[in-house]
Amino acid sequence: MGTETKSNSYTGQISTSGGNPKVMKDSLSLVRQTVNQHSQSNQVQNQLNSNSNSYPNESDNEQDQNTRDIRPNQEDKSRKQAIVPFVPIFVEEADVIQGAKELLRVIRPTWDLSHVEFKSFTDGITNKLVGCFHKEISKLRDENGGSYLPIKTQGLSPVQSEDPVIIEKDDEFTDDLAADGALVQYSDNVVLVRIYGNKTDLLIDRKAETQNFLLLHTYGLAPSLYATFKNGLVYEYVPGTTLKTDSVLCPEIWPLVARRMAEMHRKVRKHGESSAAKPLPMIWKKTQSFLDLVPERFSDAEKHKRVKETFLPISRLREEFNKLYEYLEALDSPIVFSHNDLLLGNVIYTQSLNTVNFIDYEYADYNFQAFDIGNHFAEMCGVDEVDYSRYPKREFQLKWLRVYLEEYLQRSHIQSQEVELLYVQVNQFALASHIFWTVWSLLQAEHSTIDFDYVGYAFLRYNEYLARKVEFLSLTAVKNNK
Repeated sequence: MGTETKSNSYTGQISTSGGNPKVMKDSLSLVRQTVNQHSQSNQVQNQLNSNSNSYPNESDNEQDQNTRDIRPNQEDKSRKQAIVPFVPIFVEEADVIQGAKELLRVIRPTWDLSHVEFKSFTDGITNKLVGCFHKEISKLRDENGGSYLPIKTQGLSPVQSEDPVIIEKDDEFTDDLAADGALVQYSDNVVLVRIYGNKTDLLIDRKAETQNFLLLHTYGLAPSLYATFKNGLVYEYVPGTTLKTDSVLCPEIWPLVARRMAEMHRKVRKHGESSAAKPLPMIWKKTQSFLDLVPERFSDAEKHKRVKETFLPISRLREEFNKLYEYLEALDSPIVFSHNDLLLGNVIYTQSLNTVNFIDYEYADYNFQAFDIGNHFAEMCGVDEVDYSRYPKREFQLKWLRVYLEEYLQRSHIQSQEVELLYVQVNQFALASHIFWTVWSLLQAEHSTIDFDYVGYAFLRYNEYLARKVEFLSLTAVKNNK
């Protein structure tokens, strides 16, 4: 939910005129030098291999911190730890194109800005995203003879999410092979600039987000992070299309999602942390911090009037969550490194490679396994308009969970009791997902400048929590089910 596009989300043209961003110009030459050195020493060899899904194992992680492409078979153990440049620029929300230009002058100094097209993608309800498309594609071969895929920059429609970008191939390219049969390499003529929303630092630890970005990249689970700036990130595009309420149920897609999540849960560990130490689940610490920040009186009188009867005093919502958490904690769901915001717009499907990738790591952290899955199931109910009648039925969930467990447990024979137990845990943790995003919405309602009905969304999530509470908490695992 963190950055998903919902109904009433703002979409607008970005002006290319206006004031300049705040730039610490004295530091830019040093940043440019760092970027150039980093670029020269860390040339990413994007050799696609659709028959391989090779990722670094845990013993390699501390030495393989470099920015690698998200696509498979990109391991390069010889590289040193990545250096992600910080560009001392603040990009104004009202003039993000000018800010993007200033960033490109630093991180893409060889680009001719007169050949760059800027596309404003449909704004999410947390951040803004701008795609920077370098249209001068005169070099279709790299030094190693690999072919590049030209990228269409004309007629791109707004993407129904904040982070994914739909990149279409030219008509003459029908698959990932060039005419001579060589593997195609995606060209590096697209940069994504994400500008954080107002006051989102109250909700998100930006330093931790950057660390998570790099951590997941070492496992082949995130794109390359090119740079950070005062109020945002610059990173690699992910080719493909975002999932919708129908495509997330397609038999050729949902198993990819289940396996990808299981892979993340099974493999990812933060560097330097003892495997014996049990980390504090994200859902507890984050919800408590959000509850602490929700005001007892909203600055907007109309919003305050709408929320006071249901959500205020906030101590009532805190008590409701604490009781639920006490129950859920006793379920002993494994604590794993989780995405925690796996809505449809954060899943990118690349048909030509038969892969899915996850994006947007603002809330990635250790959490209960069942929360990550339950949150994803709840997000299957819609992107633009939420319809909870779409919540996945038991039969579908059982198939999904079996595929997940095959990857997570690394065995083909999964007992029915194991699937049933996870089914119960997932649906009960879905209740925690509803409360979490309810509190998040209340906090956004007070601080966000984005045109979105956060109060209405808070009611939507909390009403679904109340509607499902008795049903889900009464679930018990079926014994000896064959």
